Amino acid sequence: MYVLPYGQMSFWGATVITNLLSAIPVFGHDLVELIDVKIYNDMLHLNSIIPVLTTIGTVSPHALKKGKKIRLNKEEYLSVPYPFIAFLVGLIDGDGYIQIAKTTKGFIAMRLVIGLSLEDISSLEYIHSILKIGKITVDRDRLNPTCRLVINKTDLQEVFFPLLVHHNIYFLTRSRRAQFDLAIHILENDIKLYNEISQYGDTGETWNTQDLPSIFKLPIKPEDYLELSFFKNWLVGFTNAEGSFFVKANNDGCFQLKQRIHTHLFEAFKLLFETKRAISIEKNTYAQFSVSSKTDVQNVINLFSFSGLHPLVGLKNIQYFKWLNNLQNSSRYKNLNFPK
Repeated sequence: MYVLPYGQMSFWGATVITNLLSAIPVFGHDLVELIDVKIYNDMLHLNSIIPVLTTIGTVSPHALKKGKKIRLNKEEYLSVPYPFIAFLVGLIDGDGYIQIAKTTKGFIAMRLVIGLSLEDISSLEYIHSILKIGKITVDRDRLNPTCRLVINKTDLQEVFFPLLVHHNIYFLTRSRRAQFDLAIHILENDIKLYNEISQYGDTGETWNTQDLPSIFKLPIKPEDYLELSFFKNWLVGFTNAEGSFFVKANNDGCFQLKQRIHTHLFEAFKLLFETKRAISIEKNTYAQFSVSSKTDVQNVINLFSFSGLHPLVGLKNIQYFKWLNNLQNSSRYKNLNFPK
């Protein structure tokens, strides 16, 4: 029925039908009035129970008018798929950052940046096609051409950060969490000047935000990560950024995840893939999760091909399917369950 879904299409569809009913002799007008009252009450009820995407902090009218906006209406962002948002947060935890910088006049500049190799620009185009916010830029440096999706402060306030709060999806790496917590602190307190946050000591990507309140409570045990409803889709996004699928010279099919040391997070990877392989540590800075046994490889395939999660995208998706093809042609892995 037209009046059941919420939105302008529902309202105008119902209006067309009631206008047709008004043409009925004698009873038509009274029938329309009854229906109009019912529709109005239904719309009020739906308005009261459907969540609203709130804005974080104060947005100036000038910022809202600046530039050509192609983004969706705020309410429409609530229909952006949950798996996509979780995937995107995992990707940002690996290949993105929230930049909080000082302008030449001493004010705070804020934006979210996702940076990839230029060969993988299709991944950014895919993200942009769903979010309808941000701008893709290209750096055609001969040695290392790159592309970036840059989301400005206003869109972070009005769309992206509110979506994370609404869905209770959050960053799981220390650097990104510190950046997010400081960004929320700045926005909620309407802080304008950079020197007002200097006590948090920016050191590259990391801010010392231990004294700041955090919207989201980080899991305290490896097992707790598996209880997060968004964790598996987050892992797909994190793999898109920090994972690799490859076959060694000895024909071992390997899956790896590598990033700065996050002890409980990487132990959670072991639990998820049901493996006892030890996490290796490099230079007391980087942790690496790596599996290659038949059982472990099957668990990896089960997650990425049979769990109904958000898929890998761009170059990582191509790498994954090449990996599957190589495994299928290997005598060691030929008896595994592969996607058709």
